[in-house]
Amino acid sequence: MTRLTLADIADLRAYERERDEFRREVIALKKIRRVRLGPILTVVFENRTTVRFQVQEMARAERMSTDAQVQAELDVYNALVPGPGELSMTVFIELVSEPELREWLPKLVGIETALALRLGIGPAAHEVRAGVEASHALQLTREDVTASVHYVRIALAPDDARRLGTEPAWLVCDHPHYRHETELPPATRASIVADWAGP
Repeated sequence: MTRLTLADIADLRAYERERDEFRREVIALKKIRRVRLGPILTVVFENRTTVRFQVQEMARAERMSTDAQVQAELDVYNALVPGPGELSMTVFIELVSEPELREWLPKLVGIETALALRLGIGPAAHEVRAGVEASHALQLTREDVTASVHYVRIALAPDDARRLGTEPAWLVCDHPHYRHETELPPATRASIVADWAGP
């Protein structure tokens, strides 16, 4: 999947004309690609379309009018565009109250390294661990509390990428304070695999 360029980002007036339809498209896409992992974690599997939406919305909110401004956003967000055989995930720790934040964010330090994809059933099943985006890792400067949003990536070998399209798969969290797993729905797996086929 190719990264976004300036040519992919509509200027403000053009984006306003397409925004309602594009938002509906992205909402429908994220409904397929959003997965709950236990009571407080939600994972969104990013792709070129979801990343373009984030850049367009940022440019709109900040009223960006120059190529340099938009390129700066692309430089940040393009890290979320998955390559062939990759799963790029935004992981949200969904806490709404101050007491919950004070309780859970210190407990969940290291959550970004506790994620994996388990492929298959029985003796042939195995897990592929997630890795942390390098730019995101640099932002995690506190050792006693975690962030509420994380960016992680799972790189699959070609055979594992094929298996994701044809076999059951589970997203797993094995953090000492948060052990949960959820099976990826067939529609989610199909949407991820379709990313690798290109436009």
